[in-house]
Amino acid sequence: GLVETLPNRSAMVARIDFLNLHHFFDAITLMYRLTNRLAAMNRSDAALARIRAAQADYAAAVAAQDALAMIAANRSFHAAIAEAGGNPYYTQFFLRVLDEGRRLLRLYYQSFDDRLPQEYVGEHDAIIAAIAAGDVEESDRLGRAHADQIVRQIRALLARERRDDPPL
Repeated sequence: GLVETLPNRSAMVARIDFLNLHHFFDAITLMYRLTNRLAAMNRSDAALARIRAAQADYAAAVAAQDALAMIAANRSFHAAIAEAGGNPYYTQFFLRVLDEGRRLLRLYYQSFDDRLPQEYVGEHDAIIAAIAAGDVEESDRLGRAHADQIVRQIRALLARERRDDPPL
């Protein structure tokens, strides 16, 4: 979904369909919730180690204010959670959603001038704790809250009032 092929021409980067972002937001919210729930139900020590390692990479990218590394590490973190859930169909679908959302995630980090507040790094830590505890409902709740926070930030960025209103 990131490339559009033009008839008898080359390929180009696909447009972001701002009018239908609600569909993307629905899908990402559902997948955060579902993969968190399944990971809490089916976690293993090895899966938790992979999730924690991905979170360490994410925290380091945030500390370095490296947005591209944040995006890659975020994908790895959520992919590790999806894989811990044990359903390869959900994992593949979620990876597609995450990949299609990379440009939106770039806007998200840019809205913080690539200085993501530490509390949002902490959201990942809370998700890990709920999964490790096997708390399915808390994992679900945290997945929804994580998605809601991202959606609110992107919506605020897109609707930000930036008109210049000089006196006439």
